[in-house]
Amino acid sequence: MGQKTIFITGGASGIGRAVAQRFGRAGWFVGIADINEDGMAGTAALIPAGFSSQHKLDVRDRAAWDTALAACAEASGGKIDVVFNNAGIPIGGRIIDCSTEEVERTLDINLKGVIFGAQAAWPYLKAAAPGSCLLNTASAAGIYGVPGGSIYSATKFGVRSLTESLDGEWREDGIMVRDLMPSFIETPLLDHAPNRASNQDIRTGVTSAGLEITPVSAVAEAAWAAVHGQKVHTLVGKTAKKLAFAARWMPGALRKQVGGLGRPMGG
Repeated sequence: MGQKTIFITGGASGIGRAVAQRFGRAGWFVGIADINEDGMAGTAALIPAGFSSQHKLDVRDRAAWDTALAACAEASGGKIDVVFNNAGIPIGGRIIDCSTEEVERTLDINLKGVIFGAQAAWPYLKAAAPGSCLLNTASAAGIYGVPGGSIYSATKFGVRSLTESLDGEWREDGIMVRDLMPSFIETPLLDHAPNRASNQDIRTGVTSAGLEITPVSAVAEAAWAAVHGQKVHTLVGKTAKKLAFAARWMPGALRKQVGGLGRPMGG
């Protein structure tokens, strides 16, 4: 069958790095894409020598997607089996506290970047089909919106719907489309403030709300399972699983509960 290849955005740290390591350990060639060149080098150092390539990519730039994927395919021997649309940024707090620049940047990276990635990935995934996969990072925030998460949730609901749409649209091409829906994951993003108006990092808000932080290794294993399984959406972490259960079976109770959360992502 030959060596398989995965192309990962946001590969310089966090979920992207963990997934790169997981697939690298399994013998896959890993294309690492990010805007952080030092971070990409750090990820590459964790993968067996000769089994990775690095590609500077701003996911908001549609033309840059074509360049990065072509370079990855050349480095890997001509084929890309999985494209992991993972790059994303956090934003939280009351919608009136989020600046225009923050809103636009979040929409551009978290949603438009994923759409551009899907467009650019299709010819490579079609060539590698059947069994190729577009894997998107959605979120538990794409299950039910909570106070303090309106903009982020909007992008992740968008990723969720894009996944469902493309799963049907690309089925005749032999391409699987999947997403991951993690809750709060142990990554450097937790140490960022949710918005410029906040003086508190996300981690503090999460722990004060009594929510668990899931190890990033759990997401890497979920990514492996998603690429090799039949589920369109893969929930990761206790919070995501509880939220999905409540949204389906106890929507009224869930609405009351989230209404009392205040601003867990805010300052």
